[in-house]
Amino acid sequence: MRVAVTGGAGFIGSNLCEHLLATDGVQSIAIIDDLSNSQIENLDGLNVEFVEGTILDHDALDRTFDGADAVVHLAALGSVPRSVANPIASHAVNATGTVMVLEAARRHGNLHTIVAGSSSVYGANPTLPKHEDLATRPLSPYGGSKLATEAYALAWGASYGLPVLPFRFFNVFGPKQPAGHVYAAVIPAFVDSALRSEPVTVHGDGMQSRDFTYVGTVTAAITQAILDRTVSDAPVNLAFGSRITLLDALEELEGVLGHPVERNHIEPRAGDVRHSQADNSRLLELLPNVEAVSFIDGLTTTVDWMRTTHA
Repeated sequence: MRVAVTGGAGFIGSNLCEHLLATDGVQSIAIIDDLSNSQIENLDGLNVEFVEGTILDHDALDRTFDGADAVVHLAALGSVPRSVANPIASHAVNATGTVMVLEAARRHGNLHTIVAGSSSVYGANPTLPKHEDLATRPLSPYGGSKLATEAYALAWGASYGLPVLPFRFFNVFGPKQPAGHVYAAVIPAFVDSALRSEPVTVHGDGMQSRDFTYVGTVTAAITQAILDRTVSDAPVNLAFGSRITLLDALEELEGVLGHPVERNHIEPRAGDVRHSQADNSRLLELLPNVEAVSFIDGLTTTVDWMRTTHA
């Protein structure tokens, strides 16, 4: 089997490629990535074919998808604050880019296509846990663009028979996730500051909760879905129902590090969701053998990896 991965040099993408290469039945991987939000070093030691280009480029997509059996569409312009600052860019990559990917998958033989959506689509809907039949109420341009991502995938499935699986990711974290920039996700930002003996920045009171999902859990689920050619005519939460506040996460981090971590509370961020927790019933119906790595185990592995970047 040959798998094409958009955004394959990114955090999730490079972890997925590593997992796929260790999986029986996967012979080769082709990646397309414009390196605007990723690092080529993430692919060090991985035997993959790399196309440097954007998913908005028809020809670059064709080079990547040539001979593929399946596509994993991870390329996106992430971050809620970034989308608030530049909504047009978020729409171009996340919405228009997804249409380009779906059309390329169709051109190359209606390839099995797994699409990365986001829990941000639930937005202001207060119901917990979040199940996929809830009304979506995005609070940010990012959330809106990811709703378009999954909606287009489902529309291509219904209109053209494209075999699709739209996942909704929930706060994925783990090794290779970048830190040290204004749009960094919360876990790498916390760990990076703590390892530098600097106060961690907490937006708001820190009681906002997240269903943190370790990247190894995500890559295992995607890999199994590829092997089984799993499809769905509705979105699928890819998370396991944890509900961890930012303050809880800091306490766990203090335990891993063995010392207190200073906090600096500032104003909440525009577009941030207060609480997020997944109902994973649909996921377990489709992929009953996928098991979640615990938050503490994932955090420990992440800290160990990030220590090597601070050496």
